[in-house]
Amino acid sequence: MLTLYFSPGSSSMAPHIALHEVGAPFESRPISLAEKENRTPAYLAINPEGHVPTMLIDGRALTEVAGILYYLARRFPEASLLPDDIEAQAQVVSWMSFIASTVHPVRRQGLEHARAVYAIADKRLGNREWAVGSYSIADIHLFRLFWRFSNSLKLSRIEFPSLFAHYDRMMARPAVQRTLAIESSIGYELPA
Repeated sequence: MLTLYFSPGSSSMAPHIALHEVGAPFESRPISLAEKENRTPAYLAINPEGHVPTMLIDGRALTEVAGILYYLARRFPEASLLPDDIEAQAQVVSWMSFIASTVHPVRRQGLEHARAVYAIADKRLGNREWAVGSYSIADIHLFRLFWRFSNSLKLSRIEFPSLFAHYDRMMARPAVQRTLAIESSIGYELPA
């Protein structure tokens, strides 16, 4: 049994999308960060860091977006969220590392730095439909951050054409639409 602890719109959106992509049954447990539900003794017993996402796999906790996405891709290979080729798999890991270590923290480092990092991501994506050729967990991870920050950073389609084209393709995916509908019905508590 899989259980996802998530906060709408946060980084946990990526595993939420992936769960819908793989079609696995799961229990969802929304956590209000505004109400500090992630700091309760019950939640800290599951994830001592108090972060989301946390996914329970038959009661065992798995944390961190990249770890959860990797688990889902490997556990449900029929969803084709991880390429078969080892070099393409390494490219997925490279993208996910870049997203987590370079793209994720940009908002706190100022608008100009954020634009520079998103320019690197846009160039890296280039004219490819998906980050590594075929749709993968790297695309899910990239989408979540771009979805979150493209409006607040006032990024333009002219400045970042590859990222916006990727965003449009992601928005057309049923798993993304379903996740956004569920999360928006709960409500977003994200800082501006």
